[in-house]
Amino acid sequence: MAHFAKIKNNTVAEVIVIGNDNCGGGEFPESEPIGQAFIASLGFDGLWLQTSYHANFRKYYAGIGFTYDADNDEFVPPPTIEPDDEQ
Repeated sequence: MAHFAKIKNNTVAEVIVIGNDNCGGGEFPESEPIGQAFIASLGFDGLWLQTSYHANFRKYYAGIGFTYDADNDEFVPPPTIEPDDEQ
């Protein structure tokens, strides 16, 4: 399975899963444009970037609310809120 994150304003808005066959069966980064074309063929618009469930590339698996750092080509988790900070 291949995971793709929809990026809006440098923030992950959604993550979807598609079959490896829909990415040409290859490895990242060659698989990304093939997967993007497949996603577009389904009618999903916007920027979709491949993310690794095991964080093999782009530093972290993208989750909703993560930011995308284009300069470093990586996903950045949101800041953690400590329980004491909520007071």
